[in-house]
Amino acid sequence: MRNLVYTGFMSLDGVVDSPGGGPGEEHRSGGWVFKDLEFVPEAWSLKGEELADTTALMFGRRSYEAFAPVWPGSEDHADYKELPKYVVSATLPDDALVDGWGPTTILRSTEDVAALKEGEGGAIFIHGSAELARRLSDAGLIDQYNLLVFPVLLGAGKSLFGRADRDKYMLALRESESYPNGILKLVYDVKR
Repeated sequence: MRNLVYTGFMSLDGVVDSPGGGPGEEHRSGGWVFKDLEFVPEAWSLKGEELADTTALMFGRRSYEAFAPVWPGSEDHADYKELPKYVVSATLPDDALVDGWGPTTILRSTEDVAALKEGEGGAIFIHGSAELARRLSDAGLIDQYNLLVFPVLLGAGKSLFGRADRDKYMLALRESESYPNGILKLVYDVKR
């Protein structure tokens, strides 16, 4: 069985919307990950650590459409280029997939994601894709959260966690660290 890991940047009030502030990120505080905060290199070490565990990437349609034109040519994301990619979308046409960015498969439903997890292989990492993460979390399919929590309150925007009435589930803290600029690294396993 494969693990499904959500990795992302989150404000202290749970917003994951528009951390980089680039195209397609219309939040009024877009770019909050890089603005008004001292750069502390060790706060970003989680991203390098994840690479060793990543065997595939998963995106929702909107995140795929935002990342696919940029990441294939990005030096910062070169190690992801040939990894298998999965896009979860009921509406993305097959001919919308970007060439030259490794093998990409469209999954049309949450059930398709569950079937993929049952197969052989290593961890699949979800980058961005807040709506997809909420849907997969509500379906009990996410196994781990790798979060960098930033010392900012955004007040509004896309949240990582849904507000649906559901049974609670517990998380086990695997790893944590705090950095001088106020960023917290939190790695949680979902308890089953």
